[in-house]
Amino acid sequence: MYGLLLALIYLAFISLGLPDSLLGSGWPVMHGELGVPVAFMGVVSMVISGGTIVSSLMSDRLTRKLGTRVVTVVSVFLTVVALFGFSFSNRFWMLIVFAVPYGLGAGAIDAALNNYIALHYKAKHMSWLHCFWGVGTIISPFIMGFALTRSVWNDGYRIVGFIQLAIAMLLLATLPVWKVNKKTEIKEQKSVGLVGALKIKGVPFLLIGFFAYCALEATAMGWASTYFVEVRGVSAERAAIFASLFYIGITVGRFISGFITDKVGDRRMIIIGTVIMIAGIACVLIPVSSYIPAVIGFVVIGLGCAPVYPCIIHSTPDNFGAENSGAVIGIQMASAYLGSTFVPPLFGLLGNAVGFTVMPLYLLFFAVLMIIMTELTFRLTRKNPLNIEKTGSKPLP
Repeated sequence: MYGLLLALIYLAFISLGLPDSLLGSGWPVMHGELGVPVAFMGVVSMVISGGTIVSSLMSDRLTRKLGTRVVTVVSVFLTVVALFGFSFSNRFWMLIVFAVPYGLGAGAIDAALNNYIALHYKAKHMSWLHCFWGVGTIISPFIMGFALTRSVWNDGYRIVGFIQLAIAMLLLATLPVWKVNKKTEIKEQKSVGLVGALKIKGVPFLLIGFFAYCALEATAMGWASTYFVEVRGVSAERAAIFASLFYIGITVGRFISGFITDKVGDRRMIIIGTVIMIAGIACVLIPVSSYIPAVIGFVVIGLGCAPVYPCIIHSTPDNFGAENSGAVIGIQMASAYLGSTFVPPLFGLLGNAVGFTVMPLYLLFFAVLMIIMTELTFRLTRKNPLNIEKTGSKPLP
């Protein structure tokens, strides 16, 4: 039963990743058919991010009241509504309307499942969980590409909507499986709340560190193609392929991390990941005319990013106590979405002003900020009485 439940959670995270890369892959065609400037994709993304931030902050309260399984199923159905809504949209304002349930569903399931895995399973499963999110993000562009070559962009959303609906129905049919961890799920205790979570020693530093990491990751994902075109003189088509290597690096890295995280530990994995990340940034900084070192660099940056997000999340119950992990992970998710939403556009403004050659230094700044803040968190919480010995729950194999 534990294995079946874990498989369902992995499937749910594929469903979380499926819609994430659809907008970017379809937008070059979508904005023309909808009659809006290309920059308007940022408006849709902002609405989605706003929904994810709101639902992330509410996730602890909802999970304690309804349980992780109900929050998961309802969230997936919300994304189903959003995907089918996008598929029938022929006006820009319709995308804005359906971006709301998409954001609300994505944020709630992200926070709820991350907390559930952190409480009940070993660190390797957290790495593989986010690896499966990467699988979802890799699949969707191929679906959208298929739709664009044979029909229209709406069909890309429709196909993914049907896949998402099938996943939602499967999760609904298997609700009883979640009872396997019912005894250890924390629902009856009162939530510490947003303000209470912020007062816990080390939490503010962790939020800054998580913000910095997600800012780095989102900037690398969003601006790699532009960097190759503007700085390395690569064609747009080839630059798009090179940029996808970052996604592959982070997905493969999380798969590999799953085999070693339990032995190395969350804190050491974050340090190792940061060292690899900085090595990748150094490759991009090599002042040569060839683009090869930069290509290698972005793959290495992706590999370095791989363990950081999962390990920060998985260490939360150890650092702050299982009774507080739901609230802390909720605001961590909100912090993550703030970093990934607002920092990449700032880099766009900076790149336009001074040139996109500053991208490696921009990434380096957030890498250093992240490791300083996370290390401060671990040092402060080492003597924190809120730790795993108080949780009464033991991670499963």
